Amino acid sequence: MDAAAAKRQVSPISFGDVPSLIERVWPAQKISVEAQKERKANLGQTLTGLGSYWKGRKPLVLVRACVLAALLPSTGDDAADLEIFETLMGMSDDQVAQRFKSSLSIEEIEKYGSTEEVATLIETKSVKGKTEKILASISRIERQALMTGILKRMPYAVRAAKLLRPEEISEDELTGPYLQNINARFGTSATSLAGLLNELGEKRFGQRPRIADAFAGGGSIPFEAARLGVDVYASDLNPIACMLTWGALNVVGATPERRAEIAKAEKRLAIKVNKDLAQLGIEFSASGHRAKAYLYCLEAKCPQTQWTIPLSTTWAISKSRNVIARLVPDRANKRFDIEVVSGVSDAELGQADLGTVRAGNMVYELDGETYSTPIKTIRGDHRTADGRNASNLRPWTKEDFKPAPKDIFQERLYCIQWINRETIEKTRQETFFAAPTEHDLVIERKIEKIVAKNLAGWQADGLVPDMKIEPGENTDQPIRERGWTYWHHLFTPRDYVVLSSILKHIDDPSLLIAVPSVLNHASKMCQWITSAARKDASGKQLGGPRELPNHVFYNQALNTFWNYSSRASIFLLKDLVLTSEVQSFPLAGRHTVASHTVGDLKDFNHIYITDPPYADAVNYHEITEFFISWVRGVGRKTFPNWIWDSRRPVAIKGDGEDFRHNMVTAYRTMADHMPTNGLQIVMFTHQSSAVWADMAQIFWGAGLQVMAAWYIATETTSELKKGGYVQGTVILVARKRRASEAGYKDEIVQEVRAEVADQIDTMAGLNQHIKGRGRIENLFEDADLQMAGYAAALRILTRYERIDGIDMTKEALRPRRAGEKDIVGEIIDFSVQVANEHMVPENMQPKLWESLSGPERFYFKMMDIETTSLRKLDNYQNFAKAFRVGDYGILMGSLEPNKARLKTAKEFKKSGFEIPEFGPSATRAVLYAIYELEDEVEGDEVLSHLRDMLPSYHSKRDDLAAIAEYIARKREKVDETESRAARILHGLIRNERLG
Repeated sequence: MDAAAAKRQVSPISFGDVPSLIERVWPAQKISVEAQKERKANLGQTLTGLGSYWKGRKPLVLVRACVLAALLPSTGDDAADLEIFETLMGMSDDQVAQRFKSSLSIEEIEKYGSTEEVATLIETKSVKGKTEKILASISRIERQALMTGILKRMPYAVRAAKLLRPEEISEDELTGPYLQNINARFGTSATSLAGLLNELGEKRFGQRPRIADAFAGGGSIPFEAARLGVDVYASDLNPIACMLTWGALNVVGATPERRAEIAKAEKRLAIKVNKDLAQLGIEFSASGHRAKAYLYCLEAKCPQTQWTIPLSTTWAISKSRNVIARLVPDRANKRFDIEVVSGVSDAELGQADLGTVRAGNMVYELDGETYSTPIKTIRGDHRTADGRNASNLRPWTKEDFKPAPKDIFQERLYCIQWINRETIEKTRQETFFAAPTEHDLVIERKIEKIVAKNLAGWQADGLVPDMKIEPGENTDQPIRERGWTYWHHLFTPRDYVVLSSILKHIDDPSLLIAVPSVLNHASKMCQWITSAARKDASGKQLGGPRELPNHVFYNQALNTFWNYSSRASIFLLKDLVLTSEVQSFPLAGRHTVASHTVGDLKDFNHIYITDPPYADAVNYHEITEFFISWVRGVGRKTFPNWIWDSRRPVAIKGDGEDFRHNMVTAYRTMADHMPTNGLQIVMFTHQSSAVWADMAQIFWGAGLQVMAAWYIATETTSELKKGGYVQGTVILVARKRRASEAGYKDEIVQEVRAEVADQIDTMAGLNQHIKGRGRIENLFEDADLQMAGYAAALRILTRYERIDGIDMTKEALRPRRAGEKDIVGEIIDFSVQVANEHMVPENMQPKLWESLSGPERFYFKMMDIETTSLRKLDNYQNFAKAFRVGDYGILMGSLEPNKARLKTAKEFKKSGFEIPEFGPSATRAVLYAIYELEDEVEGDEVLSHLRDMLPSYHSKRDDLAAIAEYIARKREKVDETESRAARILHGLIRNERLG
């Protein structure tokens, strides 16, 4: 704690009953922008270097926002409170200079700069007779000052792209200059952010605040909380999650002195492993070249010809150097030799890329004839008497480390990537590919002998797995497709030698943290990937070529491959050097990491921030056994208090009845281990309104009352998200339920209506208030108002312990039938409708809005949002759910994340009349009329068609005119042609002679 803070007289609990800021106001839009910026850093994210295989980490900036807003009080002056919060987040206009990173482009200066700024920053020069605009030759300080001024006026999403992330700037520089004013407001005397947060904790709880995460996972929540300076308790059932969290706190968060010790330990380990391998002599060619990677394939006998066929989905080895593996018939032995050929033509490269495994079939050519056999036939796939899928593959035994001679699938080394001996010690190494020589094959047999001699001893010493693969959704695949039954079967004999040496020489706990990253790059489940350099349309290179073994968990599954690759030690040992992979953030807060179920929680904490496994698509309890099997031997000695097992039976997973019961137990336990004024902040992925009903039941059962809900959006085009699936995180804020209130549904519905309306009106009013104080963007967008509707409903609902005589705590645990609608779901759906009624788009007449169908409301609401350039796909998805639009895609012109948009009148053309509730509507008729006007159909004819489409045309003329006028206004800056046609239609309807 600060020295100044230690001297002052503490006034504990002065904020004890004051709401936290996050319960009242939270700039979710800005936080979303910062979260997306952090996500886009990919491997540059602070904790990713500890293990990219763990995909579920929440952005550190989101955690920062939760911690700060949980400790800051809501004083009643929302605008002033918001200003302090944004300053502590590093998001205020005044902090642009501290975060300045990238210069503005000429286009950005011209778009956002004033006339004077443009004149000062841009000059022209003549190049080969052409005039070009360039940045003016002024001092760097002057240029940055001018650009800083422009940045403050840019939309926040555009601005943030030009700035450093808050975590990339020291707290002394980012927030230090503002502490004096903040101290004056809160009666604190802190000289650092850590000191401020601990003083705020004392004012709220009477002692230093302690923040806990009982589902620690990748460690981002405890790490960021500790980085901010508060005490932290982190726990997780899974020991791999505990390792990652421990690494975040004790490697990334290590002091400079401790980092130096870790670096020395890394060097010691590398020296010892290299010495072991050098003595064995297994990584050099006869000519002295050093191996970088080994490429393997499976082989199987063709039932048609009895030839042994190498199996691979591609024989392309390098698409940038045109290197292929060429199959050459060996007729005497009825098999194929494999030649590695460099510099082949593009046509031959393309042919090689077809491989011998195509669409689930073994396909090859011999003597001018093409043979094709289904792999399932070769494997002998069949269904057992009890309905299970099975095959004729022999289940491997604990003693196996390579295929038995009569196994269906054999394994073959067919190519080695070598580092030229002249460049082994150079920064830029030269590599080449070659087929294994007899010398290389002798080494392979030598390795097999070493493994055969030592396997049992290594397993007994915990240096190689002796752990069986338990069946499961992910773990069934290697059992079913390869016959592998123990975890060590997923690795090559060469991997055993290298990995056992690494584990044998670990003498510092920080080194064990890096082993899962090594394992992620060392397995038969690492596919060889190759691609040529990426170029744009003009031929400019955007990225270099790739030639390397992929990592196992590129898509969070245990995928088997026909051709796979193994990294040699010179490539693999790089993963052990964490001190060069992760940044240094010495932590100010005290921290504890424990391995146990939430139900076994014993420690008392003030605030819980958790990201529970709600409907988690990743079965971490299964796939982490891949890592546990290798590290548990050394792990038991290094972290003896942790349980070195995935503990599948007690892992919280899924979204069924068991999940709900387990979640109630978990959150009730946390509630029992926090003070009366403690806070719970829960993150979960927003999927449907059913999620809200589930969360309400869970909080009821746990004795919690929801106080607020916020939505943080990030978007991705990653294949992991399956075709542009949107990742959005809902933040729910809850407190202990203090009273045992009872009520009736009819009364509660009216309370919900009033609460939702009041919440949305308050937030809309705050938007106007802060805009009046110079803010250029809304604090809350429609997505926030929609969340407020859910939050208001849950706030009322979870306040009651009994509704219509039903004990809601017990109701939370009652089993439910599929599709069952209960009181909770009904009231939540009602709250959404109330919220939607209060979100009338600007320029839309409220009476017209009330008369529209769900799809029409969706269309016009999104048309309004498109004027603000908020083209996030999750906006469309969320409002489609809110307005109950089943298939919103048929109303969309683009579903591309960040570029989503509605169909225009011209894109609808004559289609869309079949869309339920939308096709027969006045809206669809108006869009068709606009399309005809754009297509130069005469006005009288357009009106005639409009009358034919709508039998009630005359009674709807005012609505039609209002719709046309609305479209004209909203499309003015989005689609000028459509706007002009809509304005013409409005005039035609208004000026039409009736008689």
